[in-house]
Amino acid sequence: MTAVPRPWLLTLAALSALGTLSTNILLPSLPVIAQSLGVDEARLAAAVLGVFLAVFALAQLAVGPLSDRIGRRPVVLGGLAVFVAGSLVGALASTLPLLLVSRVLQAVGVAAASVLARAAARDRFEGPQLAALLGRIMVVMAAAPGFSPLLGGLVQAARGWRALFAALVLAGLALAAAYARIVGETLPAERRRHQPVSALARGYVTLLGDARFMRPALATAAILGALFAFFGTAPLVLTRSFGFSALQVGLFFAATVFVVFAAGQTAPRWTARWGAPTVLRLGAALAAAGGLAMLASPALGLIGFAAAGCVFLFGMGLVSPTGTALALTPFASQAGQASALLGFLQMAAAALLTTTAATLPGARVDALALVLAGGGLLALLAGSAKPGATVARAS
Repeated sequence: MTAVPRPWLLTLAALSALGTLSTNILLPSLPVIAQSLGVDEARLAAAVLGVFLAVFALAQLAVGPLSDRIGRRPVVLGGLAVFVAGSLVGALASTLPLLLVSRVLQAVGVAAASVLARAAARDRFEGPQLAALLGRIMVVMAAAPGFSPLLGGLVQAARGWRALFAALVLAGLALAAAYARIVGETLPAERRRHQPVSALARGYVTLLGDARFMRPALATAAILGALFAFFGTAPLVLTRSFGFSALQVGLFFAATVFVVFAAGQTAPRWTARWGAPTVLRLGAALAAAGGLAMLASPALGLIGFAAAGCVFLFGMGLVSPTGTALALTPFASQAGQASALLGFLQMAAAALLTTTAATLPGARVDALALVLAGGGLLALLAGSAKPGATVARAS
């Protein structure tokens, strides 16, 4: 197996993590931002997160096929330029509408970065190599949601909330330089697909009807949607139920990185031993078990909540790289489009399950537990469906 150069791996992982970094770094500062802009905190949070996720999901459907047509490099660098522009707007925003313009531009930029990090990996690798690379990317990606709230709180305390957007400007510029120098173009001209819009639409319909793509894609979407719900709801549980401070919440999430790290190191070894479909189903079952165990966590206290969360995160860390590799491997000739649709499904699931965890009646910990268990069970059902060339097509 050809070794993946570490700078190449870290650059792709950073591209994949940019979306979660640009959202989670803001979370500790939302009360301060709301006060500065003179808006309600709940309204601000819903708008900042909702607009970002919606645009992130839809933009991926465009940037993937575009990169299949003109190459990865111009789309990645163009997307990062849009991201930097959006971050500059955010640093200068004095009203909520202007802040939302910033979030729209940021979402378009990170859509290009996230989709094409996966596509670039598929351009160069397949099979066990691709699964191993995606597993290592997942490990690095875990640092973004794990450490970014802590980082955001420290930056905001030292320099104010506008410094968060300035930090994202620097991150975007650094990533653009790294990508241009280290990764470059991974899709040679002879492999590019010059298709009309009608053919692109048919390509998406074909992917939606192909079980080789849809089964692992739906499993991955369900599990990552549950992960977004965890990161969105767990801070509320920790502060209200266990009296955590903002710093303690940041440290809690930083500690979860090690669980995902362990899963990311384990997934390639288990895949080589038992096969990717088996590892996907095992991970989904563990994620569901973690959610079900969390239902009992109020009686077990903080240790019970943390243990249940760790079981879920370990299962998620098995499903995500394994399912992504399974979904992309059969589609080398349209890796950008397949990665785009996969990303769209993931962000749509994230929006749905995050909203569900926030709006279900009852205690937040119970709502979160049901969403985590439900995401794991949905992933298990998708991963356990009978093999076949196609799934039911939408009429």
